[in-house]
Parts: sequence; C-alpha cells; structure tokens
Amino acid sequence: MRILHVVPSYIPAWRYGGPIKSVHGLCKGLAKSGHEVHVYTTNADGPKRLDVPLGVPVDMDGVKVWYFVSDWMRRLYWSPDMARALYKQVPRFDILHLHSIYLWPTTAAARVARKHGIPYIVSPRGMLVRTLIRRKSRWLKTAWIELFERRNLAGAVAIHFTSRLEEEEAAKLDLRFNATFIVPNGIDEIEIDDGSGKCDISHGMSFQHQRFLLFIGRINWEKGLDRLICAMPFIPECHLVIAGNDEEKYQPTLKALARRQGVHERISFLGPVYGPEKKALLRHAMALVLPSYSENFGNVVLEGMAAGCPVVVTPEVGAADLLQESGAGIVLDGSPATLGAGIAGLIGDPERGREMGKRGRDAVVAKYTWEAIAQHMEAVYLKALSRRSHVRMFDREQEYL
Repeated sequence: MRILHVVPSYIPAWRYGGPIKSVHGLCKGLAKSGHEVHVYTTNADGPKRLDVPLGVPVDMDGVKVWYFVSDWMRRLYWSPDMARALYKQVPRFDILHLHSIYLWPTTAAARVARKHGIPYIVSPRGMLVRTLIRRKSRWLKTAWIELFERRNLAGAVAIHFTSRLEEEEAAKLDLRFNATFIVPNGIDEIEIDDGSGKCDISHGMSFQHQRFLLFIGRINWEKGLDRLICAMPFIPECHLVIAGNDEEKYQPTLKALARRQGVHERISFLGPVYGPEKKALLRHAMALVLPSYSENFGNVVLEGMAAGCPVVVTPEVGAADLLQESGAGIVLDGSPATLGAGIAGLIGDPERGREMGKRGRDAVVAKYTWEAIAQHMEAVYLKALSRRSHVRMFDREQEYL
C-alpha cells in the first residue's frame, strides 16, 4: 500500500509530546512491513523552526517525511506549500491517515481526500473530550467543530482511538462516525530493558541514592501533578522526581503547592529527559506514576513497563485497562489520601513491585512493539480499501484490535 500520514508536527520537534513519537513509531512499523509510507508535516517547533530540508522527502527509518513551511497562522499549522502538495499528490495514495483535530492540516487533507474519493482515517489523539473542550478555547473549538471537524469526522471511513476510554469520551459528543476502532500505541524494541548492562543515574541528580517515585511527561494541569504532590505527605521517606518540559510555565504553581504541603524538599524538577538518562530513571524508580485528569493513552506507561518499572495510574488514563490486564501496575483514585496510601503500599512491598515489573516487560515484548501494532493497523487499512465504496466500513460493533 501507498500510505500518507498527515500530522501538524513531527520529530525532532519533541516538545509536542507523545503523539510525535507514536506517529513515527507506527509509520516505521508499517514501512518495515513493506508499505510505502509518506508523512506530510510542517517545520514548526514551538516558537522556532526545525532545521530540516523543505519540500523534499527525508528518509527516516524507511519513512519518507516531507516538511513544509508554516510561517503564517502557525497556531493552526497553516502551510500553502503543503496544500499544493496535497492537491497534487493525494490521488496517488491508497489511503490517508490524519492525526489531530482543530488544526489546518487535517481539514486540508480531509477535503482533498473527499474530493478524489480516497479513503481516510482520523486519529483525534485525545482531543475529543468534553472537559478539555470546555476548559481551554471552548468557543473556538466549538466553532471549529461546526465549521470543519464535524464534516471531517463524518467523511472518514473510520476513527482511530488508542483506548476504550478515549472512545467512550468521544461518544459523549454529538458527532457522527461511520465506524470506530481501537489500536493502542506501541514501543520500540530498543526501549525494552532486560536489566543487563550499566545504567547509572547521572551524577548531577541529588536524589540518586534515595528511594524515589517518577513522573515523566509534559508539565501541565492535565497530567494531575497537583494530585501527586498532595499525595506526597502520605508517602513518607520517598522522593518525587518530575521530568518533562514546561511549555505552559506551570512549574512555579506546582512548586508553590509543594511548599504549602511541606514536601518541597522531597521533589526534584529535572526538565525533559531522553535516551540513557530516561532509561536510568525508569530502571531505578520505585514506581512510575501518571495521575492524569485526562489522558487518551499514556505512552509513558509502555515505557515504564518496558523498563520493568511498576506503574501507577488514575482511571482517567487510557492505558489503565492495559495495565490491569497485564498486571504491570495498579489503578488508583486520584484523591490524595487514596493515591498516597496505594503508592505507599506498593513501594513498601518490593517483591510485589518486581513481579509487576516482570509482567509489564513480558506484555510489551508479546503485544506492544511497533511491529505488532503496525500489523493491527495494516488490517484496518486493508478493510477500509476492500469496502471503500460502502458508507459503513465496519459493522456497528466496533472492532477492538
């Protein structure tokens, strides 16, 4: 198959979080399976621009990535050069996969695909959640849905969700989908830590000889870090390490909360971590904690499992089902007392934590590498192509792959 993925931003623009990594993981998994995979994206990187070739394919793990200039209306990722490429090239593809909503590239690609009768799939990436719509830019998002997104979603052969929770949240909205399916995110095999080899924490980290909990992710309100900080009084003699980029300048608010809770001396903010540094943190942490208020999946859950680290999440994290099925961690209510007591009980039983870590690593190896996930997505694409003339690609009973 010739497959085109359209996504507003792409690696190496790591500031945009998990979707950047997960879209590329899926694309290279499909390329490894023998498909011709292209990506149309922009050179946006926050206030900066990526230093990448423009308007020509860049080979990245077998994926042909095309970067286009986005100078005007950058918050919408508007790109006239991408628009011209879409109008010229879309008819040459078998299927399109569009990642994100509320942004120009998805609307532009969907419009061209409909014009030429090319089937397309939309991955909302956790943005079809009523509480998120109401909390930030409510009127703008509502207007965008009515003007563009309602038609984009209705015209898709199917909508891709990464978890049952994400699908359930989207179902609460007054939108029409021809079909839905669930395929979770995956992880690179290289990220699976078998426990061998040296993996020391950087000498500059003052907590390296202490027991510590770990949070990895973007620092914003959705991630529920206020819940975790307020739980720390219930978790004595344990440090909390928070690693992630702070694009929204939320860190001062969290530091003030930690001071009010009397736990500021037990919390370290590291900024973003990658590669060996992240691997070392995951290997040595007592538990990885993701206490989000809203999380369509939670890629870091798989990263923790791959490192053999027990994982704690709240029910609002999409990967909670995966965690419970594998036995790789626990799901706890986000109230400080409950969250704190549950974490304290887990780290007080090291043998239980080691068993969870082993189960998590085994589950990742068996089911959640990108090669395995790409096979599931390939089956969806083939079904879309075989029934492209039908309005309803799937039976109304959603497929869980």
